Amino acid sequence: MQHDVLLFDLDGTLSDPLPGIAACINYSLSHFGHATWSESALASFIGPPLDRSFQQILGRCTEEEISALVLKYRERYQQVGYAENRLYEGIVESLHFLEKAGAVMAICTSKPAYLAQKILQHFALSRYFTFVSGGGIGVEKWQQIATLKREGHISNRSLMIGDRAVDLRAAHQNGLQSAAVLWGYGSIDELQHEAPAHYFHQACDFQQLIQC
Repeated sequence: MQHDVLLFDLDGTLSDPLPGIAACINYSLSHFGHATWSESALASFIGPPLDRSFQQILGRCTEEEISALVLKYRERYQQVGYAENRLYEGIVESLHFLEKAGAVMAICTSKPAYLAQKILQHFALSRYFTFVSGGGIGVEKWQQIATLKREGHISNRSLMIGDRAVDLRAAHQNGLQSAAVLWGYGSIDELQHEAPAHYFHQACDFQQLIQC
């Protein structure tokens, strides 16, 4: 393989999280007296860090208000929201193929690692990933990748696979190549703007990496 580590985003790449994320955002907004949004309107907030999403939803907010919104969101997410996910078609089969071919795989997601691990355990996917890198309030994905690279978990030969521009841009900022999945929440325009090395139209396309 050309790539030593395949670094996967989670939301919008391996699983569709919209029902759970939308319900949890509205749970938090409602608790603090804010108007709730439709599920379709909240789809654009899948991918970026949660604190940034709340900032965009509400406009001017203090750091304390954002932190309180995030904590209330996670109150529901860690109980039921994480399970309101569905795997995209072909994910299990492709991960199994990559594992059998000797690929080293890992997760890099904006959500906290313990929540990402709950999702992986829920779908019995934990076995496929050597580590899970999770984010936090104020942590950008490019910073996560920079830390992984500095600590020797990944290198310039690693590949970041995601569905949003933030995933691809974070890879490029750290000297990694990127790959765009076309079934998630990023538009084709935002993904093309980042010039990924690969485009995947369906999960079975991951298997092409073994020949690269």
